[in-house]
Amino acid sequence: MKLAAIAFAVLISTMHSVSAADAWIAQTSGTEVELRGLSVVNSQVAWASGAKATVLRTVDGEHWQSMQVAGADGLDFRDIHAFDAQHAIIMSAGPGALSRLYQTSDGGSSWQLLKTNEARTGFWDAISFSNSKQGMLFGDPVDGQFQILSTTDGGLNWQEHRHAGLTALANEGAFAASGTCLATYGSKHAWIVSGSAEQARVFASSDAGMSWSVANLPLPAAAASKGAFSVAFLDEKNGMVVGGDYKLPQLDSLNGARTEDGGKTWLPSPVLPQGFMSVITTVPGAAWTYVAAGLAGSGISRDAGKTWQVLGQTPMNTVAFANAQTGWAVGPKGLLMKFNYVSK
Repeated sequence: MKLAAIAFAVLISTMHSVSAADAWIAQTSGTEVELRGLSVVNSQVAWASGAKATVLRTVDGEHWQSMQVAGADGLDFRDIHAFDAQHAIIMSAGPGALSRLYQTSDGGSSWQLLKTNEARTGFWDAISFSNSKQGMLFGDPVDGQFQILSTTDGGLNWQEHRHAGLTALANEGAFAASGTCLATYGSKHAWIVSGSAEQARVFASSDAGMSWSVANLPLPAAAASKGAFSVAFLDEKNGMVVGGDYKLPQLDSLNGARTEDGGKTWLPSPVLPQGFMSVITTVPGAAWTYVAAGLAGSGISRDAGKTWQVLGQTPMNTVAFANAQTGWAVGPKGLLMKFNYVSK
């Protein structure tokens, strides 16, 4: 077992002696806007993004700089991917041309517009990069199919992929709630999740987005506010989705499901705390570990989603980790919190 995994195991073994509030400690974000995007590079460097063209950055793990993206007034940056302390790509979500990609290579001092959604009825939901060159962009259905675009040059150029496996149901869409309704693993595997329609579903690709298969999820749907919101995979086979109803964040209904076959079949797997979860993420260096969060609070599983412990009740939008000791959460009204692994 790696040192980080050992440290994380020690943390969890003492978690019962720590009050829920101690699992997260507040940091100053310098903003009061809704924050939904989060990308953690390492234990010192992380970026976040949100409404009103807002981007945040830390280079010491403690102090955050809040900045506005010039020329992007009013845009809602729902997702961000950071490559290092200087280079990041942000994605805005909105109808048609309000969905855009920008990049910075100087720590946010200046931003370059990379791409605008050319589909008038489109709406981008998430981006994910598997390395510095290869990435994927996911959006709501256009002409009956979910939008999938890929890049092999770090986001400078994008190619759209259309495939019968991406055909959407009536009223089906994705949720740009945390930038995690799209997940990638390695250079080939990708998954996207949906809701709003009569059935929540997960789409899987094993050829870098060229072709897709689809499977039903046991999570409740059949309403515009319900379905699967986030997906994460520990490896090519073991993954988990979370969701619920964002209009009823404390609703006691099924809010999680897990797979052991790459997404072909899914088992109901309730997450704690019960209620709406907008994000599920893995923890680098901690075997079989997920952290989930949403408006219902946050929880942790160290057995691939089979059992859960509550971390806290503070409403959050998304979480991400550098390693077993360091992670952050962002959420409503400029919420910014750092994971606190020191028990009392």
